[in-house]
Amino acid sequence: MQGRTKKELAGITLLGNQGTEYVDQYDPSILESFANKHPDNNYFVNFHCPEFTSLCPITGQPDFATIYISYIPDQLLVESKSLKLYLFSFRNHGDFHEDCVNIIMKDLIVLLNPKYIEVKGNFTPRGGISINPYCNYGKKEPRWSEMAEKRLQFHDMYPDMG
Repeated sequence: MQGRTKKELAGITLLGNQGTEYVDQYDPSILESFANKHPDNNYFVNFHCPEFTSLCPITGQPDFATIYISYIPDQLLVESKSLKLYLFSFRNHGDFHEDCVNIIMKDLIVLLNPKYIEVKGNFTPRGGISINPYCNYGKKEPRWSEMAEKRLQFHDMYPDMG
């Protein structure tokens, strides 16, 4: 098995960069992708991000969450350092929990055009209540749209999603 060529890695600018700037205002342009060498294989890529923070849009109080991202790639994969920096960019972003997970999913759909994707946020309780929004998407092909519908119906039955 061969590694990746410089041409294949040309769009990756953040990984290995020692002068990383941490943007603390929401910025989807941070996200980077690279070619999937196995687009004919159907497989999940999972991210578990336990240090997500955003702000309540009303009170300005910080909200803390673990974000779970799972997707079945098509032609592209998300570069993990860019994903980390992108999620960090929510630090001073004021939005409700449900909005944050939907924004994350939609930004990744624009970047990757995955076969299937799901995002869940397990937010820490505030006032005795925790909010754990879940969203998903499958391409309009029957296989992926049916998978999205089934996973949505049974999303609480997958313990690996938190």
